Amino acid sequence: MKPTFAIFALCSLCATASGAETFSSDVWADNWFEMRIDGTQVAQDSVPITTERSFNSESFTFKAERPFVVGVVAKDFKENDTGLEYIGTGRQQMGDGGLILQIRNAAGQTVAASSAEWTCKVIHTAPLDKSCEVSTNPVAGEGACTFDAIEEPDGWDTASFDASEWPQASVFSTREVSPKDGYDDINWDPKAELIWGPDLEQSNTVLCRITVK
Repeated sequence: MKPTFAIFALCSLCATASGAETFSSDVWADNWFEMRIDGTQVAQDSVPITTERSFNSESFTFKAERPFVVGVVAKDFKENDTGLEYIGTGRQQMGDGGLILQIRNAAGQTVAASSAEWTCKVIHTAPLDKSCEVSTNPVAGEGACTFDAIEEPDGWDTASFDASEWPQASVFSTREVSPKDGYDDINWDPKAELIWGPDLEQSNTVLCRITVK
């Protein structure tokens, strides 16, 4: 028993010395998100992005040692690279996105909240011409339905990545985003704002990051 106690005590001291803290986070996204801390996934939207009208919020906890980088992949639903949804129906349209999140420490203090202080890189934009929305035969990459897509930059969600050239997040009002199911379930900090790429409709996949010190 004595060796076991010694090992337990030593490990407890190591955990304390590491400086790791427990944080809680709330996220609402239209339609889907993945959160990473220093490049490691800590949460993912539980509702698949392929689910029609997949509006919901997620609350979860994670451990991290400051400073740490928060990286969020946010996606609006699209059927294909046209950026449209409900293709071929009377509801054919460009979708619109939106993301709001907050992170609190164990004492309940907000240490990060989505705002213009975040930087966001759009890696999928479509359609480049909004007239694609009313096309009778929308084909990705043709006519008005051209698109711009790149892969996630390597290491974009880690401290070593230089995001100094990334633009600030665009901030939108609740009227502009019209957040639905799950949004009202969260007591949002007044500092938490709805963010996205520069265009709610054309920006389909957005990478957003901030460093928590």
